[in-house]
Amino acid sequence: MSTTRPRPASAANPAPKDAGLRTGVMSGPELAAQAIANIAPSAVIAFTAAAIFLGAGNGTIYAFVLATIVILCVGYCVVVFARKHASAGSLYTYVAKGLGPTGAFLAGAALLIGCFGIATASLNGSVSYIGQFLVLLGVPATGLGWNIGLTIVLGGLATLFTIRGIRLSARISLVLELVSVSVIAVLLVAALVWAGPGAWDPAQVIAEGSSFQGIAAGMVLGILGFVGFSSADALGREAKDPYRAIPRAIIWSALSVGILYVFAAYTQIAVLGEGLATSASPLEDMSSLIGMPAWFGPVLTFGVGASFFAVVVAPLNVVGRIVYVMGKEGVVPERFGRTHDRHLTPHRVLLVAGPAAIVVDIVFLLIGAQPMETLVWVNTWGTYGYMVAYALVAIACVVYTRRAGIPNRLVWVCATIAVATMAYVFFANVFPVPAFPLNVIPYVFLVTLALAVTRFVYLAKRRPEVIERIGRTETSTMSGVG
Repeated sequence: MSTTRPRPASAANPAPKDAGLRTGVMSGPELAAQAIANIAPSAVIAFTAAAIFLGAGNGTIYAFVLATIVILCVGYCVVVFARKHASAGSLYTYVAKGLGPTGAFLAGAALLIGCFGIATASLNGSVSYIGQFLVLLGVPATGLGWNIGLTIVLGGLATLFTIRGIRLSARISLVLELVSVSVIAVLLVAALVWAGPGAWDPAQVIAEGSSFQGIAAGMVLGILGFVGFSSADALGREAKDPYRAIPRAIIWSALSVGILYVFAAYTQIAVLGEGLATSASPLEDMSSLIGMPAWFGPVLTFGVGASFFAVVVAPLNVVGRIVYVMGKEGVVPERFGRTHDRHLTPHRVLLVAGPAAIVVDIVFLLIGAQPMETLVWVNTWGTYGYMVAYALVAIACVVYTRRAGIPNRLVWVCATIAVATMAYVFFANVFPVPAFPLNVIPYVFLVTLALAVTRFVYLAKRRPEVIERIGRTETSTMSGVG
């Protein structure tokens, strides 16, 4: 009997044809980086606190606290699945355990809308801020031509990083977010030091002048600032010790980002006061007010742009892995269930999703929309997808734990909070009716989801054996290179 050990894959000794996605390569911090990059906390800090302040006033920090609690409830439902199932299918696979193929397909379609929407929207944010950064350096990076060029370059780089490997893209995301969050943290701490005794703001502690309705409305925006927090659950194939590492990444990333949001909101209100309500760029205004050095402005602008870029990369990774699983099961063409022969990433999916995001953004630019306008519109469309997927995974968790005989009192509590809140968030975004085009975006989302459902109907009639396979692909059965 030979005792020769198999050699690792190389150019001379390529990966075996059943290798599938590369296994066990990502550590806990890298998983957390994927989750945090998908949230893009720096971008949220730059805008969301000011938007919440308009309605919640001194209760803004409590709007973020409530949003964090709701997201932790959703996260707990996801973690119940993640502790027992490791798959690249994310919520698509989890929902199948409780709601069967129909629920799984809806969750998968909604999550794909969410991930693609967030990636496409964030590409606009990156284009806008990197363009501003170049202008601050003396480069005349303005106008349609520059915006289109930056869209192609940044979108192309994001696609390249995701194809080259999940570890590379996760590390890039981690570095970019660390740079961005560190820059903002320096500004926030410096602002508190500058404020001195005035940094203590008891009006915020007691939410002086705020109403529950205003805080609840602010919570809606706060929740939108967390979408994508569970993206590490799509890395079950590539994580080391996934049954422990992924649940930790999901919960701790949500909790740490929630704390950061509360701290950032408190500081902005304490330093800018009522001026926060009228500020177009609170962080830049704060930087000018406290007298930060001239070089800090470009660094801050680059940091926010880098955060947006990181959130282009992270959702594309999730899109690639969900469609990869769907390709394995026959839900989409089988060719999408194959991986790159060298990098072992779902390259065929990514070569469609990445360029598609670029094309969508260029189309909006050509019809006259500004990048930050497109960001709001497409981000809203994608957020609806996340909300549907979160509600479905919460419901599925209740059914799953009941069938499996798992104690689920806490699951019931968390699921009830999650579903009720997602319903409230959706309602709050359609009534009172917002101005155009935000008023039509919910219906665009519903039409998009309905078009996806036609694929399910087709499979149910023509290929019922595929329906039986939906959501059943676990890590150990994934394979396919080429």
